[in-house]
Amino acid sequence: SPPVKPGERPSETGEVHQRKEVCHWPCRCPPVPTCTPGVSLVKDGCGCCKVCAKQSGETCNEADICDPHKGLYCDYSADEPRYETGVCAYLVAVGCELNGVYYLNGQTFQPNPLYKCLCVSGAIGCTPVFTPKLAASPCARVTGRKKPRQSICGPGQHKQLQSTNYRLMSAYRILPLVLKKKCLVQATPWTPCSRTCGIGISSRVTNENRKCEMKKEKRLCLIQPCLTNIPKTIKIPKGKTCQPTFQLPTAEKLVFSGCSTTQSYKLTFCGVCLDKRCCIPNKSKMITVQFECPNEGFFKWKMMWITSCVCQRICSAPGDIFSELKVV
Repeated sequence: SPPVKPGERPSETGEVHQRKEVCHWPCRCPPVPTCTPGVSLVKDGCGCCKVCAKQSGETCNEADICDPHKGLYCDYSADEPRYETGVCAYLVAVGCELNGVYYLNGQTFQPNPLYKCLCVSGAIGCTPVFTPKLAASPCARVTGRKKPRQSICGPGQHKQLQSTNYRLMSAYRILPLVLKKKCLVQATPWTPCSRTCGIGISSRVTNENRKCEMKKEKRLCLIQPCLTNIPKTIKIPKGKTCQPTFQLPTAEKLVFSGCSTTQSYKLTFCGVCLDKRCCIPNKSKMITVQFECPNEGFFKWKMMWITSCVCQRICSAPGDIFSELKVV
């Protein structure tokens, strides 16, 4: 309310609004709910019970909090002067980029038929679009040969089954854990090379460092040289449709950002197929290469050294995070 002017009583300046108490102690909590995929299960604003967080556009208050994992906050501006009930809204933050497309913070999009995604402060989170039914439902029973199936589950159980009645392949598989110098080393597999020809970059997240901290690590990758006559360069054996790997006749220096390597390398590249299959790295190791820049000195980069490739029918564009996702 506005400030009290000299000579006026508080009641004359405006009405004083008393906010409704939404928290009550001691805590009395209902059973923990089952939230739909993509909705966070959090403790309410009173610090009492587990609840499904409110989503964008839904009403909120001190108890019913907005989803903190999606960068949402409760906007009370429309409830002046009480400021008792608000609406969940996104904080102003950076957007996301996926496959060359830029998305605003809080924007929902569907880059894949199976998944709906959300941009949250530069990170992308995805949930399944649908939940396929299993062949045998635990809530169904047969009462007779000619009679349809009857359900023996309550509404709550149906909702819980709908939200958990699917299995999905992981976007990446966790590598085996290794104990090194009191650090349980963990890492994600390297992402596909950012370029199908020429030098690109792939990355992973690992804690294999002195401080055992999770950090993003990058390396150079070179799947194929950018040649216009690659099919003529690679000789496919008679009776075969693919040549998984090939090498250039002579060793060559690598060029990256206007700088060239101090040594020449005879790299192994992934080959080509006469059918619609594509060849991707199957086994590789890591080497360190040194580049020399004109009048600017030297720098070193880790680089993937391909030892073998495999040809397959599943071909995806570089950077496609959904390439390995399937409903099973």
